[in-house]
Amino acid sequence: MNTDGHIDVRRPPVDVEIVVPVYNEAIQLAERITTLRRFLDDSFPFSSMVTIVDNASTDDTFAVATRLADTVPGVAALHLPRKGRGHALRSAWSTSAAPVVAYMDVDLSTSLSALVPLVAPLLSGHGDVAIGTRLGRGARVVRGPKRELISRAYNLILKVSLHGRFTDAQCGFKAVRREAVQQLLPLIEDEEWFFDTELLVTAERLGLRISEVPVEWVDDPDSRVHIVQTALSDLRGVWRMSHGRGRDLTRRPRTGSTDPQATSDELMRFAGVGAISTLGYLFLLIAWRPLFGTYGANAVALAICTLFNLAAGGLFGMSLGMTTLALLAARTIAPASLPLDLVAVTVANAVAAVLRFAVLRGWVFRPTAVHQSINPEASR
Repeated sequence: MNTDGHIDVRRPPVDVEIVVPVYNEAIQLAERITTLRRFLDDSFPFSSMVTIVDNASTDDTFAVATRLADTVPGVAALHLPRKGRGHALRSAWSTSAAPVVAYMDVDLSTSLSALVPLVAPLLSGHGDVAIGTRLGRGARVVRGPKRELISRAYNLILKVSLHGRFTDAQCGFKAVRREAVQQLLPLIEDEEWFFDTELLVTAERLGLRISEVPVEWVDDPDSRVHIVQTALSDLRGVWRMSHGRGRDLTRRPRTGSTDPQATSDELMRFAGVGAISTLGYLFLLIAWRPLFGTYGANAVALAICTLFNLAAGGLFGMSLGMTTLALLAARTIAPASLPLDLVAVTVANAVAAVLRFAVLRGWVFRPTAVHQSINPEASR
């Protein structure tokens, strides 16, 4: 059994290799993998391999994975010396000989009945990437309002800032053709949770075919995911992809405030930054609410977000005033209701963003000396 991430000799060629990244899952791993393997043997019409990838667990996870690989046909195990879901998928997918590689979360939150429609189009050559979606039409999801709000807000940010056309970037249920994997992996930088988003955005930019499968999904209350930390990391990834290599550079230069295309581009840029700032603000509000109270957490979250958006620094008081009034109004309707508080401050921030755009447009988006130096004839 290899312990350095290289291919395991007990991973024979199959139609589909399903990777299950794990970290400190020793207690439930055997039950979950046995359930998955039983479904594949009884109801999955393609040959398959389940590969458990241990991300530097500190408990007996790899010992359990090794025992499963030794005793259960169709199960393999890999060990990696460091954490990271993206790192796990990259290591397993890049060494797989299967025509289609997939992955799913070990909690099996997604109904396994969606596995066949997920991989079938890829095996038949009618798609390159397939994803499960909890937000598309026909999906059935059971989870709390906080996770629902965060998920929808995050995917809205992807639509605005990265022009993503997919509906659910972070559902732990995806499959990719091997040829597409070979194209995508060298272009993906992230090794952790943002790997999923970067995979899909890069696939869209390459013109690969992405299909979506509505899934039945039940939230796992024992999830190892740290929501706030993961969300902030994802926002950094969104910022990198929207400003770094591979972003859309085909938009025409701005020629003045009367150009309709310039106005549209300005609005999209402002909306993208505003959406990222708003989601970061909501995470900070939720995280610090128990420590500072709702009003104190609101002020601190706004102050920190303002530091990352210096162009709006002079309008901090306007945002604080509007969100405070929104919280007061929410409290008169339902005291101490976090979902209502979040809705109220989100609406208030949206209104404040419109006002900021109106005030700052002439400053932030005005023509600069750089444009004049590129086009010297424009000043004559």
